[in-house]
Amino acid sequence: MDERTPSGTEIRIVGAELADGLELRTRGLEGHGLPELRVSGLAPYLGQGWARVLAALARRLVELDGAVPAEVDLGPEVTIGLSAEEGHLVPGPPRGFTGPVEEWRRDVLLALFPSART
Repeated sequence: MDERTPSGTEIRIVGAELADGLELRTRGLEGHGLPELRVSGLAPYLGQGWARVLAALARRLVELDGAVPAEVDLGPEVTIGLSAEEGHLVPGPPRGFTGPVEEWRRDVLLALFPSART
């Protein structure tokens, strides 16, 4: 999946299937002075939707001109927490979330893409 930023720079979402699930990451954020995004352990059926989430997060981070917040709002009811791990930014549940991460990941997709319910 490719995403163009407002400056016209291309950011790619690449993925691989690993033993614990899918891993998706961005390529191109470093060109904006930002760490790349990475999410691991995704259930395979969440891969396409989470590629879209990473693209939206990447776009939002570029719009913030180098500032990396602890949380990013992607929609009226969708807040993504960001933590630094091994040189990457890892999206996860926001502060105060309780529950399984797998359910949160699914709920993010349902909130951002309501047509995914069908």
